[in-house]
Amino acid sequence: MAVKIVRQPKKIALIGAPSSAAAFSPGTEKAPAALRAAGLVERLQSAGFEVTDYGDCAPRQFADDEEHRRARNLTEIVAGLNDLKTRAEIAVKTGALVLVLGGECVQVVGLLTGARRYYKRVNLLWMDRDADLNTPATTPSGRIDGMVVAHIIGKGAPELVRFWGEPPLVREPDVTLFGLARLDPPEEDFLSRSPLRHVNATDIQAKGAAAAAGDALNHLHADAREFILHLDLDVIAQEEFPAVVVPGSGGLGFEDVRAALKEIVRHKNLIGLDVAQFNPDKNGNGDCARKIVELLVEALSARLETAAASGAEPGGPAQSQAGNDEEESSAGTTA
Repeated sequence: MAVKIVRQPKKIALIGAPSSAAAFSPGTEKAPAALRAAGLVERLQSAGFEVTDYGDCAPRQFADDEEHRRARNLTEIVAGLNDLKTRAEIAVKTGALVLVLGGECVQVVGLLTGARRYYKRVNLLWMDRDADLNTPATTPSGRIDGMVVAHIIGKGAPELVRFWGEPPLVREPDVTLFGLARLDPPEEDFLSRSPLRHVNATDIQAKGAAAAAGDALNHLHADAREFILHLDLDVIAQEEFPAVVVPGSGGLGFEDVRAALKEIVRHKNLIGLDVAQFNPDKNGNGDCARKIVELLVEALSARLETAAASGAEPGGPAQSQAGNDEEESSAGTTA
């Protein structure tokens, strides 16, 4: 019997993924605790959400792993993803919006895999300064966080490519990279040949962030298909948000990200998002943690307003159901 998932606009399922095993330096494993300490759960509840906290996965620590220079810490990374996938499957099935606090970018693989348990196809909106399209053959660092999108579309280390049993986890035409501001030469070459869509930060600023986000959603066919949002906080210029692992100047401003995020998060077919790359070690006074909390609460509050305006009762299930279309639902899924 196929699982019927009824959307719950007022509910958020929270999962912590405290890991830096795939990252370029330690610190991101502290992000979930820092965001909770900054009042995220209480602020979401005050905004009108019912928050179910599924707790944190086991911590995974940064290590140089000089024995595997082309794909470092894969064993730890896969173990962490298995933990997150299990929690994500449970959370997605409830119909709540799943919010994963990373950690690092690779954690989105666990969220996507949990969603694919119930959906035949899930699209991906990748909001990041980097394309993360390197592979073990092209990497300058060996850090998996520079290769996440490549593995999602089925290219790279077998342990990750096959983490979802039938790769690719997401097809190239179903991925949109949003906010790019730095690319390695192999990534530029790949994008010149791939159907994978990408939108540069300069183009977003020229068009306006909300309008550019709307265009990205249209390209993803978000009105017809479920999708996941990945938010890497290094998409924000370091002048405005320095507390990330690999900051960069230029790129999107904080207000650009705010406007785009509100447009994206309000969409009814968003089933989950992960927030990655916040490094509390670079934020001694806690102001960046508070900025993230404000950003998330404001964007998610817009989601409640949209649900109410569309006729869905804010305290009850949305009118539409996920997983009720044979074309889009996961064949053979059982309760």
